[in-house]
Amino acid sequence: MKKVFVGSFALKRSISTLPHLCERVKQTENEIVQMFYSPTARDLMQNLPVSGKLSRKDPSVRKLDERFTRILKIFKWGPDAEKAMEVMKLRLDHRLILEVLKIDVEVIVKVQFFKWAAKRRNFHHDPSTYMALIRCLDEARLFGEMWQTIQEMVRAISILDPAQLSEIISILGKAKMVNKALSIFYWVKGRKCKPTTNTYNSMILVLMQEGHHEKIHELYNEMCNEGDCFPDTVTYNALILAFKKLGRHDFAIRLFDEMKENGLQPTAKIFTNLLGVYFKLGKVEKALDLFREMKERGCCPTVFTYTELIKGLGSAGKIEDAYNIYKNLLRNGCKPDVVLMNNLINIFSKAGRLEDALSFFEEMESLSCIPTVVTYNSILKALFESRAPISEVSVWFEKMKANGVASSSFTYSILIDGFCKRGRVEKALLLLEEMDEKGFPPCPAAYCSLINSLGKAKRYEAANELFLELKENCGRSSARVYAVMIKHFGKCGLLNEALDLFNEMKRLGCDPDVYAYNALMSGMVRAGMVDEAHSLLKTMEENGCVQDLNSHNIILNGLAKTGGPKRAMEMFTKMKHSKIKPDAVSYNTVLGCLSRAGMLEDAAKLMKEMNLIGFEYDAISYSSILEAVGKVDEVHSFTTK
Repeated sequence: MKKVFVGSFALKRSISTLPHLCERVKQTENEIVQMFYSPTARDLMQNLPVSGKLSRKDPSVRKLDERFTRILKIFKWGPDAEKAMEVMKLRLDHRLILEVLKIDVEVIVKVQFFKWAAKRRNFHHDPSTYMALIRCLDEARLFGEMWQTIQEMVRAISILDPAQLSEIISILGKAKMVNKALSIFYWVKGRKCKPTTNTYNSMILVLMQEGHHEKIHELYNEMCNEGDCFPDTVTYNALILAFKKLGRHDFAIRLFDEMKENGLQPTAKIFTNLLGVYFKLGKVEKALDLFREMKERGCCPTVFTYTELIKGLGSAGKIEDAYNIYKNLLRNGCKPDVVLMNNLINIFSKAGRLEDALSFFEEMESLSCIPTVVTYNSILKALFESRAPISEVSVWFEKMKANGVASSSFTYSILIDGFCKRGRVEKALLLLEEMDEKGFPPCPAAYCSLINSLGKAKRYEAANELFLELKENCGRSSARVYAVMIKHFGKCGLLNEALDLFNEMKRLGCDPDVYAYNALMSGMVRAGMVDEAHSLLKTMEENGCVQDLNSHNIILNGLAKTGGPKRAMEMFTKMKHSKIKPDAVSYNTVLGCLSRAGMLEDAAKLMKEMNLIGFEYDAISYSSILEAVGKVDEVHSFTTK
């Protein structure tokens, strides 16, 4: 009889899949009954309800599940499946809902079954069934339906368990629905559930994931005001990291101390985050003390801890200390990862120690660290900075491709900039074309290097063509590229074009940076418009753009050439009493001005001042002053007293 059933089932399935019979054939009630009934009394006794007390070894339970699963797969959810449920005497309860939500059928079938069950008399979904459906919808990425189910759940359930609230918050956070997670958190908190530390942590971690660092502090204060809900190590780690990202380093340190006062043992993550805080503040010794404290407390440093140490020591210029940390790491049996090795390569590359950087690269193979595009980018950059032969750079680039490591837009930016600085503009232009062919978006940094090189070579038309191409592809250009174009227009006497570009970038919402302001001021000074340039310096400050030393030196140079020594000395004196102190360029600019004006005594005093500070004289100004005075020995003895 079993064989007949299987055969007839297989036959029906094969017929229903034929093209001319692709639509489901309406079956009679009797046919559906025959699909699930066995004719013997023994078989009838086996078809008890799921909720009945059956032995776990009873095969009828498994067979029943398989049959119901099969009918759901064939007929989806509808009258036929409902009839099958009736015939099989499946009792509608929470257990059945959970079993159906577990089986491998389309999620839409599960949703339809869930909604059908909700309309049955004397049946109500509980938190377990709601959560099961929410997980199914999350897995299927049906976030709209999921959000509706969550809303329905919090309205329908009188009391929500904190653990369930935590899970809902995490699910919404994973779906990047942060505002919805917050709204559910406050809705449930205000009406049906007192959040626990874990609930708060779930919300804090979601906020951290999406960068809402300010809101984290607010939530922490609410948590502390609960009275019986206390922060744990997860809370403190998230808070310290949030304050680190916000730049509120003192708060992060204070929280670390508060945590220890509360008797909590800091984790490796917390120590690692605080190490980054101390290095950011330039407190290298404090960072090293913290590392020692970590080991004294029996907290084992992780590869992330060692990476933070190496990166921090490298940034502080303590290259050998960083290397010693690396050796200690190996001795302690901690396996380096590719991020740590990339940091080492980067640190030694920046320090001009190319051979050491290359040796770290070779070590990666024995450490089972596979180089990434970041690794190769660091090597390529180091090769250019160390003035290695172009052929060697090309070999490394080919090696990267041969090892199956795909180039990034930053790889091309490094290569284009490096070739431009070596005067290989044509090669750089070919790389820009190759970058475009590979489908990379236009890289402003690469264009900037090329436009600058073409400008220096006085190929202004070619530079302008690239600039227009970048604007066409991006809709607008970056402030730095505008600055380069403004600088070159100023150099070739096209001040009106430079002004037009400056106004255009403001009109397009691209705020001019210090480089753009400096480029325009430099062009104005070249054109003899010193007062206008000086006025722009004040406008720059009013617009919130921070001036740098170059900004002041540009104006000082203009005043020295056209305004005479009085105005130049006034600005020079003002600089000495401001935050932006004069450098060797500033001193030599004023020295040349005094020399041209014949103010030799003042020039000699300035030379003595420069000598005390340690600035070198401009050779031309120095020679002209000595020649004019005619007393080389006397001036020399005066300036060295």
